[in-house]
Amino acid sequence: MTYDLARIKHVVLDLDGTLYRGDRLFDVTIPFLATLNQLGLGYTFLTNNTSKSKVDYVSKLKALGIEATPAQVTTPADPTITYLREQLEGVRSIGVLGTESLQTQFREAGFLVTWESPDAVVVGFDTTLIYENLCNAAYWIGEGRPFIATHPDLVCPTDLPTILVDCGALCAALTAATGREPVVLGKPDPAILLDLCRRHHLQPVEVIMVGDRIYTDMAMAKRAKTPSALVLSGEATRLDAEAMQDPPDLVVEHVGELGARLTQAISAGAQR
Repeated sequence: MTYDLARIKHVVLDLDGTLYRGDRLFDVTIPFLATLNQLGLGYTFLTNNTSKSKVDYVSKLKALGIEATPAQVTTPADPTITYLREQLEGVRSIGVLGTESLQTQFREAGFLVTWESPDAVVVGFDTTLIYENLCNAAYWIGEGRPFIATHPDLVCPTDLPTILVDCGALCAALTAATGREPVVLGKPDPAILLDLCRRHHLQPVEVIMVGDRIYTDMAMAKRAKTPSALVLSGEATRLDAEAMQDPPDLVVEHVGELGARLTQAISAGAQR
């Protein structure tokens, strides 16, 4: 796909590994967001982490010095709720492997969250995992209930000396126990990005996806046919990028470099 940075009107930003790592904000982030404002570009924060709600993310971003509104934040809880409503119309109750924050989002959407004969099982990034609930999830999945993963990430990025086991790894355990694979939403499913395009009344070529993960951020951009920028401030390395059969449109060290590229392209486009 050919791309033209001068046509970009909206920037979709992954969070952890792109704008910050854990609780450490990258030095280039605030100047980059200021550049987007100066260029008149809109931006949305798009994370695969479902352990927090939009309000939680607004609070986290504010603590890091980034002003945002819930409308600027998108998580896989959104397409999961849409999927339950539109593809599984008979589902009224769900068993949720997820934080209280995620469970609250489903309750607010009108679902009963329970492990007593749920109509479906939803697995998110459960940082409060209880073994009994993991077993309950396996039981109902084994009984044939719909099995939905909010996103495929195996681990969550962190600046701490540990590994944060994420939704994809929990689902791998459940698949091993039941023999069933989940319906996987979130990145890299293009629906979440295409929905953002529709909401902002933009064509995919007018939106650029920025992230640090090849198998989620970059894969989603390719599927949605939007331009893509891989930042090397998180998971992916330059060697990873060079090994890709279908590389991203841009590979930059960090979002600061992307801001400079956008400024140059838009300024040159205005002079044509």
